[in-house]
Amino acid sequence: MFIREYLTTQHVRFEILLHRPVASATRLAHSVHVPGRSVVKVVVICAGERMVLAVLPSTHRVDLGLLGTHLGETARLATPDELADLFADCEPGALPPFGRLYGLETVVDRSLSGGPVIVFEANTRFEGVRMRYEDYEAIERPTLAAFASAIDPKRPTAAERKAG
Repeated sequence: MFIREYLTTQHVRFEILLHRPVASATRLAHSVHVPGRSVVKVVVICAGERMVLAVLPSTHRVDLGLLGTHLGETARLATPDELADLFADCEPGALPPFGRLYGLETVVDRSLSGGPVIVFEANTRFEGVRMRYEDYEAIERPTLAAFASAIDPKRPTAAERKAG
């Protein structure tokens, strides 16, 4: 189901943000001119036999050890092949933060809780959504856990280290 339709049926206010296709949540933040901490990225985790949707700020990275401890299983990132069938209505890399729509448990990093708004991709890499975090939490009812750590902006990424 497309997120726009889903949010309309849930009677929550949201804003569509059209932008150039982007490859990451950080680039989405730049493209729509919002702070990176307001943009969420979605990561699918395999924990034992189940898949879990992890939602965290774009300024953070998943700590698989902490998340695995919370889930009671060893955690690993899902592969692109594992994602393809499950998220057939989404472009690769544009996963919305609504695990409930895909039969998945959703876990949100505590650092997002209580924030005023979140921005996320909505099925495509050119359409973002801005909505109140409070509304997101009310319709998704995620589990809250501390599993993300801030990315040090001064540390070069792996790609930057290769290029330099």
